[in-house]
Amino acid sequence: MKIATWNINSVRMRQDRLIAWLGKAKPDVLCLQETKVEDSLFPLEAIQAAGYHAAIFGQRAYNGVAILSTAPLEDVTTTFADGGEEDGARLIAATTHGVRIVDVYVPNGQDLTSDRYPYKLAWLGRLRAYLDRRPAGEPLALCGDMNVTRDDLDVWAPDAWRDKIHCSAPERAAFEHLMADGLTDVFRVQNPEGKVYSWWDYRGVSFFKNQGLRIDFVFATATLAQRCTAATVDRDARKGQDASDHAPVVATFS
Repeated sequence: MKIATWNINSVRMRQDRLIAWLGKAKPDVLCLQETKVEDSLFPLEAIQAAGYHAAIFGQRAYNGVAILSTAPLEDVTTTFADGGEEDGARLIAATTHGVRIVDVYVPNGQDLTSDRYPYKLAWLGRLRAYLDRRPAGEPLALCGDMNVTRDDLDVWAPDAWRDKIHCSAPERAAFEHLMADGLTDVFRVQNPEGKVYSWWDYRGVSFFKNQGLRIDFVFATATLAQRCTAATVDRDARKGQDASDHAPVVATFS
């Protein structure tokens, strides 16, 4: 089984790329972020024609998440449902292939001096609480654009990025807290040396110089993580002028 995550950066703008990638990579589950489209305009027919079911939670121009699967998607939920403020379409969950899939687009935070920065830290805390409410023993994969690097192995130039957004100590502490209750970063297990990235800035020639960050993750609970046999970043999907600035991360499970 292949579980993938991809910040598509506008599903309508990159619909042809998405359909072609589904045909080539053949993931069983694909979590999308930044779909940037209302549900009524999501390219559902094209997705279904490609052989996928879809659970969608979108909004106009910003945010938006979706889960695509070759099997039906059941018990679809959106938002934290904890009584707090819901900042756009950033979370969707569904059960498929016997696994609970949680797809998130974590707030960017903008800058350490921005009011969006403490909001981002609080959002990660709410995600931890949300996961704590899940049924015990349920196989779960948490996928998405986390907008955080786990440590310096996820950064092309650690000194240049130190104490900047995506790489600050409080963000990383919140990130480790998110993982603290049995979630495994399956990509790191398969690529312990690091220095493999999933995002490259559009500006300059960052992609061609491999000046990137790893901010897209697939986490798995223990029983699922033990079945992971490979995890890769599909750099080919980042190539071309009309590509997203993120590449898909694909985890394979026996």
